[in-house]
Amino acid sequence: IKPRVNKTHTAIETTGVKHSLNPFDELSLEAAVRLRELKSPPNVEDILALSAGPAKCVDVLRTAMAMGADRSIHVEIPESSAAGELEPLGVAKLLKKVVEEEKSNLVILGKQSIDDDSSQSGQILAGLLNWPQATQASKIEFDESGERLSVTKEVDGGVETVRAPLPMVVTTDLRLNEPRYATLPNIMKAKKKPLVKKGLEDYGVEGGRRLKTIRVEGKFFAFGPHSGLYNIEC
Repeated sequence: IKPRVNKTHTAIETTGVKHSLNPFDELSLEAAVRLRELKSPPNVEDILALSAGPAKCVDVLRTAMAMGADRSIHVEIPESSAAGELEPLGVAKLLKKVVEEEKSNLVILGKQSIDDDSSQSGQILAGLLNWPQATQASKIEFDESGERLSVTKEVDGGVETVRAPLPMVVTTDLRLNEPRYATLPNIMKAKKKPLVKKGLEDYGVEGGRRLKTIRVEGKFFAFGPHSGLYNIEC
């Protein structure tokens, strides 16, 4: 699908467009499933997928459960809602509430969204929780005790490995793994897995944007049908 700017030049046109799972979040989900498949400490007990957005997010969550998530939460934000899209700070505040409610000790999420490419939510979440963080992971390993996590990422001229005890926040990069396909049997099984619908008010989080998009323009180039550059003034 060729990206198009809407008539008001304030965003990309999403009417009639099917939502899909963020590729970076696919890596995160695959990482969680592989850690569980190791059947060694820390013995992953539960994999929860979460999405905040319009009704279309349900399809994304069903895909996540078909790939291995045990259950999911959809924080519904209607497209016509005054809350609008969540900015990274809002996403991080929402995740913090969910983490505290679920008593999670490891959060794995994509290093950035694929709409605004902010690459901020994971870092802000770690700050709000006062947890250690490792960003842009290309390798994730637990020690024998299952209490400390080593994360390797690529840096200029080589790789860097950091280690920290749980609880921890990890953001993932493209070299981490190759996500599995959701097979038809697993897609059918996913329809029976729990999917809970909630609202921002259930977590005491306010939506809305602090930044105002003044204008969006698309500039497409000849080297690919889907290639382009979007200038956004805020």
